[in-house]
Amino acid sequence: MMELLIDEIVRATEGKLIKGSLKDKVIGISTDSRKVKKDELFIPLKGEKYDGEDFVKDAIDKGAIAVITARLENVECLKDFSVDVIYVNETLEALHKIASYYRKKFNIPFIAVTGSSGKTTTKDMIAQILSKKYKVLKTEGNFNNEIGLPLTIFNLEDTHQIAVVEMGMSGFGEIRRLKNIAEPQVAVFTNIGVAHIEKLGSRENILKAKLELIENFKEENVIVLNADDDMLSKIPLQYSSKYYRYGIKSGEIKACDIEKGEKDIKYTLKYKNLEKEIKLSIPGIHNVYNSLAAICVGLEFGINVEDMAEALKDFQPGKMRLNIIEKGDIKIIDDVYNANPDSMKAALSVLRDLPAKRKIAVLGDMLELGEYAVEAHKEIGKLVADSHIDILITSGNMSKYIAEESKVCGMKGNNIFVCNTNEEVNEILKDIIKEGDSILVKGSRGMKMEQIVQFLQERVK
Repeated sequence: MMELLIDEIVRATEGKLIKGSLKDKVIGISTDSRKVKKDELFIPLKGEKYDGEDFVKDAIDKGAIAVITARLENVECLKDFSVDVIYVNETLEALHKIASYYRKKFNIPFIAVTGSSGKTTTKDMIAQILSKKYKVLKTEGNFNNEIGLPLTIFNLEDTHQIAVVEMGMSGFGEIRRLKNIAEPQVAVFTNIGVAHIEKLGSRENILKAKLELIENFKEENVIVLNADDDMLSKIPLQYSSKYYRYGIKSGEIKACDIEKGEKDIKYTLKYKNLEKEIKLSIPGIHNVYNSLAAICVGLEFGINVEDMAEALKDFQPGKMRLNIIEKGDIKIIDDVYNANPDSMKAALSVLRDLPAKRKIAVLGDMLELGEYAVEAHKEIGKLVADSHIDILITSGNMSKYIAEESKVCGMKGNNIFVCNTNEEVNEILKDIIKEGDSILVKGSRGMKMEQIVQFLQERVK
């Protein structure tokens, strides 16, 4: 259980104790007033649609023993409450400083995973492999931002021997801030795609932002990278004395003799004199890459190859991540957690390789692509046609370009349905579903495509 004295929090944040005792102790930290537990510290953060400072009293009612505030009027109105009050200049910065202070209490290695897609699955595979030998802390879900990473670190306990954290970003400076908090020993790069290109403008800039993770890496640091990625392969050998390069075409750690199954995929791992069959209980070439990254980390930390193979065979993805749901003779590929061009291509390749009487792709908008959005959706449309998908249903404003391009590339117009809403999609699916169909559902998180998956599960018996 996490414990910090008020004195430690004041020193870490360089804040000012307005009321309370430096000897008081908190046993947890929360940034959500609705979820505060007894004797926790509440840190109010400002979001796009809310300001946590407005809910400080609610947090106290829930049992918070201490609060941080950057609002002077809160300092005044909290004087009558029996809680410790710490005043700081900026609450998010305070969260980061406390997390950095707490992380330094644990002399354990951190592995940081970043990339445009595959971060969460790779992180989870790494944790599963390392768990064969160590007590592992990992990022839950995709708590990979400037709030999620600190909250993950606060889950550290004395029993943990190693930590695996995911680092996402949408602009310059974010990865640097996360890196400075976690101080990782190992950096894992999955790929450089076009996710968040809206803010960064080019893949070159995306790579530059990701490379903030290995700024100031020293001889003892380790870098794991996808050697088949055209951008990552350009990273100069100047950041670290030890690199692991993995891939199917390139790299020292390779996957050979790949065999695709309906619900799984297997390959031969080759590394130096080592050869070992690896079987994944999930489909997709992209998961071969994810598993290779995890194997690299396992090699670095002395995990036996037999144990790694067993861990990967037992691995199951998180909710809404390429889960194949069987309902009678119909298969639903639930991959609605999020979408960008790389993950969309990966999901379509799984649908393409799945045996089925008909293959139906239900695709929603890919968000945060900026000027590249139209071109990116058209690329997916071409892939739909090239993959011989039988029926395409799109949902949203941008995904109409998927539909338009698929028709340009030869898909029959009467097999293409363009919808504005998920409700419209469900109405079409209700009328066309047949036994033997395999149906992929995928779109960006904001498109709420899980509504379609839920409909299909309820509709298909």
